[in-house]
Parts: sequence; C-alpha cells; structure tokens
Amino acid sequence: MSEESRTAVVIPAAGRGVRLGPGAPKALRALNGTPMLIHAVRAMAASRAVSLVVVVAPPEGAAEVKSLLADHSLPERTDFLVVPGGETRQESVRLGLDALPEGIDIVLVHDAARPLVPVDTVDGVIEAVRDGAPAVVPALPLTDTVKQVEPGEAGEPEPVVATPERARLRAVQTPQGFDRDTLIRAHATVTDNVTDDASMVEQLGLQVVVVPGHEEAFKVTRPLDLVLAEAVLARRRANDGF
Repeated sequence: MSEESRTAVVIPAAGRGVRLGPGAPKALRALNGTPMLIHAVRAMAASRAVSLVVVVAPPEGAAEVKSLLADHSLPERTDFLVVPGGETRQESVRLGLDALPEGIDIVLVHDAARPLVPVDTVDGVIEAVRDGAPAVVPALPLTDTVKQVEPGEAGEPEPVVATPERARLRAVQTPQGFDRDTLIRAHATVTDNVTDDASMVEQLGLQVVVVPGHEEAFKVTRPLDLVLAEAVLARRRANDGF
C-alpha cells in the first residue's frame, strides 16, 4: 500500500454504556467537562494520516452528535461525518463503512470509550496496514494471571478449568486497522455478533497482527475508569503546561 493511502476512522458511538449506570449514553458522558466522544475524535484526528472521521451516532441522536462536533474545536485538516447507527455494534460499524467515500484505502475502527489513545498508537496501526497487514490490533501483555473457568450461577464459586500461558495472551485495544476491502468483505461474510472487527477478519482465514498498544488507551467502562481518565488528563495538562 502506498504512502498516499488515505485513512478514515469509524467510531461506533451508538451504545448506551449500561455498566456506567443510568444517564446519558456512555460516549456522551463528560470527561473533564468535555464529552468522551469528543476526546476520542480528537485522539484519532491527531494523526496526520487520518483524513476523515465517521461517528456512528445513536439512531435518534445523530443531530445531537452533529451539534456536539460543531461546538468543539477539531483539527481543520480532518473531515467529520455523522451517520445514524444500528441495533448492534457490528451493524453500526457496517453503516459507518457504507458512508465512506471512494479513495479511502485504510479504515480504523475505534471505541468511543477509549478517549485517551496516544497519537503514536494510531500512527503505528496505520503504518502496519500500510506495510501490508490486512488487519492490525494494538495490544498489551497481561499483567494478571488468567484463569479459564466453567461459568456458574452469579455470586457462586466457579471451578477453574485451565490456566492459559500468560506470555501468549494479549489484551486488545483500539483503534483496530484494516485494509478497506478486507473489512468490507468481513462484514459481508460474518454474521455472528462479534465483540471486535479483527475477529471477523480471522474468520475469513486472514492473518491479524498485533502492534504495541498503550496503557492510556484503556476503555472507560466503570466509574473507576472515569477517575483514572481524569487523572491522565490532569497529568497531561501539567506536563503540557496548559
């Protein structure tokens, strides 16, 4: 793929974020006074390689998301598009893909709930796709030992079945990067509701590769994650001097 490959990002942001409790959809929760979604959009647009960011909004909330993007300063070199999403994350990503113009060769799919991804991580994913990988995921080694269990009743002890070798395991983050045609084919072929787009490409029999992720690319899912995210932003402000 050439240096001139054009890159777009699809951000599915149509989910409600049940684990953070009642209230606004997760992507619209404020983080340091700014909606998480805006932080995530800015993180993607920080890459000079990204020419378009497509936000897939809740079906009834597309107008609200459009005005949100208009109200916050975003890089002028990047185009932004808002499209209404579907019932599932997979359907929302596909609707985002459908909205891409011609001339986009690389597509990143990014969780709106990962608002603090450093630009080096974004660039690293794009570079690996440019170098020929059909699918790329940023990931971190696990710090905890992982046990495979036989799921049981809620609150009851569960029997351990196996202890996978930790050195072979990775915790996967986003943005995940794809050759555009590969991702479109995956969405046209795989009908199971999967948790990430890379696993759809795996089901096509194509190789997915891992590049280093970053500890600040964590997913804001629970109330404690909001505390961590605020702390990261406070540290960045102190370091950047504003």
